[in-house]
Amino acid sequence: MAAASYLPSEDQFFCTICLDLFTDPVTIPCGHNFCKDCIEEHWDTSYWCQCPMCNKEFYTRPELHVNTFISEMVSQFRQSAQQKASSSSSSSSEQQVFKPGEVPCDVCTETKLKALKSCLVCLTSYCETHLEPHLTKSGLKRHQLIDPVENLEDRMCPKHDKPLELFCKTDQTCVCMLCHVSDHKMHDVVPLKQEYDEKKAAMVKANAESQQMIHTRRKKIKEFKESVDLSEKDADREITEGVQVLTALMESVERGLNQLIDTVRMKQKTTEGQAKTFIKDLEQEISKLKKRSAEIKRLSHCDDHLNFLQGVQSLKIQHRPPTKNWTNVSFHPSYEGSVRRAVAELKDSLSLVMKKQQEAELKRVQRYAVEVTFDPDTANPEIILSPDEKHARPVKVKKDLPDNPERFSVCVCVLAKQSFSSGTFYYEVQVKGKTGWELGVVRESINRKGRIRLSPRCGNWSIWRNGNEYKALDDPPVRLSLKSQPQKVGVFVDYEEGLVSFYDVDAAALIYSFTGCSFTENLYPYFNPGFFHSKNCAPLIISPV
Repeated sequence: MAAASYLPSEDQFFCTICLDLFTDPVTIPCGHNFCKDCIEEHWDTSYWCQCPMCNKEFYTRPELHVNTFISEMVSQFRQSAQQKASSSSSSSSEQQVFKPGEVPCDVCTETKLKALKSCLVCLTSYCETHLEPHLTKSGLKRHQLIDPVENLEDRMCPKHDKPLELFCKTDQTCVCMLCHVSDHKMHDVVPLKQEYDEKKAAMVKANAESQQMIHTRRKKIKEFKESVDLSEKDADREITEGVQVLTALMESVERGLNQLIDTVRMKQKTTEGQAKTFIKDLEQEISKLKKRSAEIKRLSHCDDHLNFLQGVQSLKIQHRPPTKNWTNVSFHPSYEGSVRRAVAELKDSLSLVMKKQQEAELKRVQRYAVEVTFDPDTANPEIILSPDEKHARPVKVKKDLPDNPERFSVCVCVLAKQSFSSGTFYYEVQVKGKTGWELGVVRESINRKGRIRLSPRCGNWSIWRNGNEYKALDDPPVRLSLKSQPQKVGVFVDYEEGLVSFYDVDAAALIYSFTGCSFTENLYPYFNPGFFHSKNCAPLIISPV
């Protein structure tokens, strides 16, 4: 029962918007309480439905109902405060004595008591005791009472000595009733409370806008910090991968150099051994020939007929001694092709490293995959879309479609429903079975009712296939030499970086990149399935990544 008489502090019963006791208090989903009219007016003048206390945002405007419990508590508090004021109206307790910073009663002569109200007619401030006539006597009841203020004369018109009850919007100044009918007769004059309400509403709106701007900027700061962290991680990863790749390349070059040196040295040693063998054989034959030549020379000077003939018989001059025919024997050592073979092996090694690097790069950009669907409102009448808006097929006969502003009337193309004005995004398109197509991104203001000049200068960043010919539609167009025909093309865009890259997904190979682009509008994924013919009837298909 003791708890039933307990009343919380008065601060708990004040609305933080109007700074007054609650009137029809309501509780919003985050748990904070406000006057029903105050929070509704606050939301009416704000861009977002959010709590003025904690800035909690609500995606749908909450339905408000008066909190009867708080309403009863406010009523009890108000009654208690009135009873307390009534019971102490005849006493001059220490609580009512005027203190520095408070407004004193102008009637009290001895002990100055705290003023409860100020009268704009009497230009006097009254304590609870001296205020009683203004509450009871009919003549004084008509006087305008306000919360106690000092310098009441400042609230009076210096010219007419009347209360400043009106506000002149034309001159932006407070005026009295006589000013209104004289100096400000043709001006836009409203009651002070009306101008107060308008100015306060404007302040609440301005505060809400400021809070929203603060909230937006805090989110942007968080995005920037996250971008810096991500950039640092990407930089560390890129450096690590670069060190690994280049170290592997340097090791491969060093191995190739060592193998080249070993191969050449080994070949040179083999050549040297072969030459030594030939020289030895030749020297042996020369020795034999010299010996025979000496014997012939000796016999040629012999005058003894018998001895000469016997010597000639033993030398067998008619028969040449056995020797090798060196006429066709040649020796031409060659190292041609050694460097070429070493470079070819290094090239194969480099190709393997590059392929792994391209696979890693493709995996990185695939992390930015987004959901993309075709927009029927933009599709040229020579294109038919599947019900799930993932297939775009060229048709032979134009469909009868309304010529809305978004639709392409000449170019056989279609845009995605989704647009992008910042950040990075990636999507993949299957082009299997087609001999003509065009893929890329375009700016929102691209011409839709006439022919499109395919170039970045005209807001189009795309690649194109026509038969066996591939081109990047740059300024000027670049002919592409591809090792294989892409079956699935990946498109990656970094809006802030100004980058548009195309990938052969199956080969994990970069097809082409537009760099240094300047994007100032929303970008839309762009698709052209080509004109219909027997070899190009397959659809373009937006594939899941």
